Amino acid sequence: MKGYVLDYVNENEFKKLERALKKYNMLAFKKLNFEFYPALRNGNFLGEKVESSKNTEKYELRLPSDKMFTQIHGEVKLIYTVHPKEQVVILEEITPANILLEGHMSELTTYKGIMISKKNASKDMFKIDLLNMLQDKH
Repeated sequence: MKGYVLDYVNENEFKKLERALKKYNMLAFKKLNFEFYPALRNGNFLGEKVESSKNTEKYELRLPSDKMFTQIHGEVKLIYTVHPKEQVVILEEITPANILLEGHMSELTTYKGIMISKKNASKDMFKIDLLNMLQDKH
């Protein structure tokens, strides 16, 4: 078999993150499945190398996302580890995992077009209002 094999640290959790990404950020999901996964299988490791040891390399790959979402919840990233000798790519996590897992468990609501956490709704709404006020002044 040619190329790298994609594997998981925890396949169930990762699939939950992927499904939530598909539901709440279709652009990132499409890029991940149709551009980034094929590139990883071909040995083209995308993103920033954040760790390197004798047998492994760890990467963080930024996925496309709405600017406001990024400011509220953080960068959407795929975190993966490469084992070059075994030709295996271990998919570890998609961040921000908290909001994605919460969105997987129950429908998230939106405030001014941005999805908000049910646990931290007032905090998220405050951030959105604050960012909107700052944008209005410019």
